[in-house]
Amino acid sequence: MAVEVTSAPMEVEPESRAQRVAREQNASLPWVEKYRPKQMDELVSHEEIISTITRLIDAGKLPHLLLYGPPGTGKTSTVLACAHKLYGKHFASMVLELNASDDRGIDVVRDQIKEFVSTRQMYTTAPKMVILDEADNMTSAAQFALRRVIEKYTKNARFCLICNYASKIIPALQSRCTRFRFAPLSQEQAMSRTRVVAEAEGVKVADHGLEACIRLGIGDMRRCLNILQSTHMAFGQVTELHVYQCTGSPMPADVEQVLRWLLQEDFVTAFNNIWQLMTGKGLALQDILTELHNHVLLLEIKDQIKKAMLVASLSDVEHRLSVGTSEKLQLGGLVGIFQEAAKGIAAA
Repeated sequence: MAVEVTSAPMEVEPESRAQRVAREQNASLPWVEKYRPKQMDELVSHEEIISTITRLIDAGKLPHLLLYGPPGTGKTSTVLACAHKLYGKHFASMVLELNASDDRGIDVVRDQIKEFVSTRQMYTTAPKMVILDEADNMTSAAQFALRRVIEKYTKNARFCLICNYASKIIPALQSRCTRFRFAPLSQEQAMSRTRVVAEAEGVKVADHGLEACIRLGIGDMRRCLNILQSTHMAFGQVTELHVYQCTGSPMPADVEQVLRWLLQEDFVTAFNNIWQLMTGKGLALQDILTELHNHVLLLEIKDQIKKAMLVASLSDVEHRLSVGTSEKLQLGGLVGIFQEAAKGIAAA
């Protein structure tokens, strides 16, 4: 005799207030933090560096580290992933992280850092980790004080220094660390991660929108995701036009038009046309100059010396803009540079 067994429907537990608050906080996070890699296998670039650090961790021979390179290339994410791999649920008690928002003068090195590394955790032989983000902003006195602390407490802790410019770290600290340089991400690496985030957030992408985010990100993963999120929030759909409008960057077609004016029009006409374009679309001369440089490198110029002099003159204009000079005056100088060089240039 067959007996039919019916299972009662499972009751779904109601969401607690704490769970709801945690979910809402996670939803409101910037995508840069929300999708920051937590594990070593989630990192999308610098496979050689990551594999080397992983082998050192597995062998229990992790040295002091100095990670340097442009912003947004995965330096902090790599270190935090290493720390999570090392300590797991004990991460909070084993890691001291100080960044640019913290006071990192000589008193912090003598007191807070020294107090943290002078003790060991019970029931574990793993050394603690001190992460000094943007270490190139530390004062020279603090760096010299840190030199002795690193030597004295090597048995208890490992130090990881993260900076954009290794030249701003004193040689005495550099010699005590294993150095790894993080290069800007390739377009393929940035695209793969950006596409993952876009799909997870349900972003509507059309007309080469992601490609525009990657192009303007220039190898900076943080910038790519910020551009993606800003465009999505502003327009609801990520297209190439929306990306350029959101960031205020000149469209490639606008840059090509500017180059034609510079090469083919007289001084007054070129100056007026470019100035009207800048004021009409809210473009900065600095951004136009950056994009213009890439187009100049592709020009066919008979005399390569003239091409080199043209690029050098563009760098002079960029330098003058960086110290706060008038955009209108520098635009006149830019037009004048091309007027002088126009005879030796044949546009591609």
